[in-house]
Amino acid sequence: MNKSIEVVAAIIKKDNTYFCAQRSDHGELAKKWEFPGGKIEKGETHKEALEREILEELNTKIEVKTFLLTINHQYKGFNLILHAYRCEVIEGNLELSEHLAFKWATIDEMKKMEFSAADIPVLDYLST
Repeated sequence: MNKSIEVVAAIIKKDNTYFCAQRSDHGELAKKWEFPGGKIEKGETHKEALEREILEELNTKIEVKTFLLTINHQYKGFNLILHAYRCEVIEGNLELSEHLAFKWATIDEMKKMEFSAADIPVLDYLST
């Protein structure tokens, strides 16, 4: 049986664009675009995990606002459970430390980018 990984993702909107980050160049999801976030550590709430991950990965403090949706996606090597939350930047400039690139993109622009499969339903949700 494949292992299951539970993650949280921050949906950060500015005007009519969303913050997207390009994954590093390794693993099954190499160079795919995603909404930033990461794994939930044992004993953490979704909110705590998301605040910690964005601070670690992007040197930015966020406020987790509202839950949007949960996606359950089966990749080749693992099952991913992704919880997406609308978030706001409180302090910081979203500086990359683990990703290759970032972009503020509209829904139409994101639809032309190569997103990781689990993030595509989030994109669909945002476009409704």
